[in-house]
Amino acid sequence: MQSVVITQPAPHLLLRTDSGYRRLLLTGSNCWTIGRSEDNSFVLPDRWISRNHAMLQFMENGEFYLIDLGSRNGSFVNGRRVSIPVTLTNGDQLTFGQTELEFYCPSHKLHPSAAPPASEDVKDFTATATLHVRRLISVLVVDIRNFTVLTRQLDEKVLSEMIGTWFRHAGEIIREHGSWVDKYIGDAVMAVWIHGAEEVGEAEMLQIMKALSAMHKMTSDLYNNYPLPFPLRIGAGINTGYAMVGNTGSGDRPDYTALGDTVNAAFRLETSTKQIGKDIALGKTTYQYLTELGADKDLFGEYTVNLRGYDAPALAYACTFPELDSFLKEQESQ
Repeated sequence: MQSVVITQPAPHLLLRTDSGYRRLLLTGSNCWTIGRSEDNSFVLPDRWISRNHAMLQFMENGEFYLIDLGSRNGSFVNGRRVSIPVTLTNGDQLTFGQTELEFYCPSHKLHPSAAPPASEDVKDFTATATLHVRRLISVLVVDIRNFTVLTRQLDEKVLSEMIGTWFRHAGEIIREHGSWVDKYIGDAVMAVWIHGAEEVGEAEMLQIMKALSAMHKMTSDLYNNYPLPFPLRIGAGINTGYAMVGNTGSGDRPDYTALGDTVNAAFRLETSTKQIGKDIALGKTTYQYLTELGADKDLFGEYTVNLRGYDAPALAYACTFPELDSFLKEQESQ
């Protein structure tokens, strides 16, 4: 008697339409974009969906990740908005704008017939395969001042507890303001806000500045909670521009981040605050967006700075935290 081999249906998204259900197959690649623009893998004609709204990525361990691409109205999994990459499970309900889909993948390990073709281009699921998503982003880099001096004067146990508290609170603040901590680096954090395809909304830029102000207050408050030899201070750099966004990790350790000159310049701008004696330094594009909220050179002074690794001097716009807080209070009163 001939045996019958039952194969699982290929992974897919089930799209509910007025005329019934439509399958969007997740095969033949390891990355699919979703949005209103014709350049997406799956084009959804929903005016509440951004031009480039979200991305699905297949990992080499058989899992699928959903990544929101800074959409205006958000991406939702089972009714909850997601701002960081999340693992999908079979039956998850996805919502983009007013469009609902169901994710179908009954097994983490794909049947060979459903897996992407094992060509040289897609066999190795590495960062290169997904770093084609070019997005408009703002990068915030925040660094604790005089941390090296602090390590020499503070008990290691107290230091470890203090920096752990700072990292935890920093992550909470950034999540509350619409992003996530992309990197924890020694005594610094890097956060990324992914914007729409062409511009940054005023509310988005204001959220970034509010997050920075909240981090300053949180850092200052730590002096009252730990036996520190001096008050803690932070410096920050913010830069806005285009960057490649994708996964630079491996299948079992995905690491979604942004890469490029926009990111590098944010780190250099943070360092430049020490040169010019201010707390916060902005790149030119970030400053231009803030001028739409009423910021001017009386608040953010213009400075010519030498950014390490750059051939020519650059313009930076800088202020102190008290000046930033005054600006934010003016925004609240409007």
